[in-house]
Amino acid sequence: MKGTESRVRLEGGAPDTYCSLLLQAATVLRMRYVEAQRETCLSAVEADGLAYLFECVAHSDPAGDQVDPEEAIALAHRVIDNDHPELSPLWPKAA
Repeated sequence: MKGTESRVRLEGGAPDTYCSLLLQAATVLRMRYVEAQRETCLSAVEADGLAYLFECVAHSDPAGDQVDPEEAIALAHRVIDNDHPELSPLWPKAA
């Protein structure tokens, strides 16, 4: 049953393949916006907060309960691909 392992939900959260995606996106956010400060459309504090949100959803942490996991996964794809992540409703709004 190895083929179905990736579809098993972890503690009621996102499937483990999506957990990996969310954690990878958190790493990309921190590298791109916090460490390298390559982009200016998102502050380091906002990027770190969004990365933390991805981690909460991935680990089924109560802090991520108000977030739609599918929307978080969609944003994670956009972040990794650098494909207009600002279009996501989860992306911090410009002040």
